[in-house]
Amino acid sequence: MAPNPIINRLRSASITTVVSISLVLFILGLLALLILDWQKISRSVKEQANVMLFLNKDVKEADASKLQKLLDVSPYVKSTGYISKDSALKQLMKVNPKEDPEALIGYNPLPASINVHLKAEYMNSDSIKWIEKKFSAYSEVKEVIYQSSLIDSMNRNLKKITLVMAGFGLLLLLVALALINNTIRLTIYSKRFLIKTMQLVGATQGFIRRPFLLRSMLHGIYAALISLVMILATIHGAESEMTDLDLVQLHDLKTYLIIGGLIFFLGIFISGFSTFFAMRRYLRLRTDDLYYH
Repeated sequence: MAPNPIINRLRSASITTVVSISLVLFILGLLALLILDWQKISRSVKEQANVMLFLNKDVKEADASKLQKLLDVSPYVKSTGYISKDSALKQLMKVNPKEDPEALIGYNPLPASINVHLKAEYMNSDSIKWIEKKFSAYSEVKEVIYQSSLIDSMNRNLKKITLVMAGFGLLLLLVALALINNTIRLTIYSKRFLIKTMQLVGATQGFIRRPFLLRSMLHGIYAALISLVMILATIHGAESEMTDLDLVQLHDLKTYLIIGGLIFFLGIFISGFSTFFAMRRYLRLRTDDLYYH
């Protein structure tokens, strides 16, 4: 079977097109990875904030343990930690070893407490106020303490960073679309005389467009594969250099699948979309206009 002459003529620009698309997809992939990581980091930061439940003095450890188990199964609680009176005193002595309240007044005045970490979606003023009422309703709880101003400030800052990243990502996506579109348009432009020749000998638009679309989408697949290899290499290099950061927890299998699916979708869709509209333009051109477009 004789090779398709259109595909043979397209091979001269294939490497440039694939490399250009690969670099654009590589940048988009890194940005998508950063956005996904930021969501996890933002969630982790929110869940680091805590709510302290100070218990009544007469609460026994068994009752405190039951309360802790009850809190652990609450839909809004991420984790809890029990701090006994003795542990609270030891922590105080580590911070200020010169002052020993037990030696001064003859007994340990510090109450036992439960340190509660809420789930990220509940770390906002309205939810915490509602949860505070829930905690205060327990008979074992004397007082509920949390830093509302710190939580509000944290949420505002995280929201600002998220908006900036989203805006930058949208801008970069538009630039990437323009770059890939221009690269493909230049490739189609170099074949405009071949396209018009095919039309003059009676080829239909679908017949002419088909090999260009198939080759363009194939370029998108090649570019996606190359960009994924580059992204994986970048992640491996970052993990090797930044050993203090636990990047493995950020980059799980689900993250890689999302990034891979996004890269392949963008590579195939943008390439095919740009080729279709570039072909549409040159298929409609008159023969005299080929020298001016």
